[in-house]
Amino acid sequence: MNFCKRAVVYLLAITAIVCFITRLTGQIQQIAKITHLLEEENTEGLLRQQQISPELYQEFKKYEKDSEFSRYDYLVAHLLTEQTKKTELEDYLTLLYQYHSQGIRSMVKSEQSIWEDLQYFPIPLSQSNPGMETSFENSWMFDRNFGGNRGHEGTDIMASENQRGRYPVISITEGVVEKVGWLKLGGYRIGIRSPNGGYFYYAHLYDYARDFQIGDEIQAGELLGFMGDSGYGPEGTIGKFAVHLHVGIYVDNEKGEELSFNPYWVLRWLESKRLSY
Repeated sequence: MNFCKRAVVYLLAITAIVCFITRLTGQIQQIAKITHLLEEENTEGLLRQQQISPELYQEFKKYEKDSEFSRYDYLVAHLLTEQTKKTELEDYLTLLYQYHSQGIRSMVKSEQSIWEDLQYFPIPLSQSNPGMETSFENSWMFDRNFGGNRGHEGTDIMASENQRGRYPVISITEGVVEKVGWLKLGGYRIGIRSPNGGYFYYAHLYDYARDFQIGDEIQAGELLGFMGDSGYGPEGTIGKFAVHLHVGIYVDNEKGEELSFNPYWVLRWLESKRLSY
């Protein structure tokens, strides 16, 4: 009888040790995987692409309601792992905050800079002319060659009616005018810094709604100007391409470097948030 008891105790002890080692091995494997992700050169590229559907972003907003993690935490975890389930994302986030707290906090701050202040799609709908439509595709980092080969750091919203000065352009966010005026590549442009630090860039305007000055406060939905085809030359150059609005989103990293992020997925989400005029 004593032998049987000892055997049972030994068996339970061995089982517990095996379970512990299994859990520890699994955790080590997860840590190694996350470390590998964070150390890879394409980690920054994954974040800059911002590949997330509007539906999934809405799910992340629901996730945060009864969680210690924010929608931006879930977004970072998804971009790094492609996982979508709440429990799986939280497992990764727990390890990230435990072993790479500085890195995850920096990434979450970037996501908040991009997503927190969004309010309206930049081209409102026309009440009088429903034929004035717009379209856009994911042209992130497509080749551009004016002024030298480069990647396209933005999304172009195209006009169904190729007429400059016809489509109003409004501010996606509230914020402060940081840059305004002519750029060789961007034509007449305006750049607005939102409260959480995102820089929203609107280029190739036909003209401005008013005489904007650096430091002017902007309200979300405020008229900035009208869609045009300015740029690719000295001030006043027009007609080098079809009428459209180039939208860019930029965030400063911890080193003070400005990084461009893909606006396509942001604009996809904002399509359901359009004003009319």
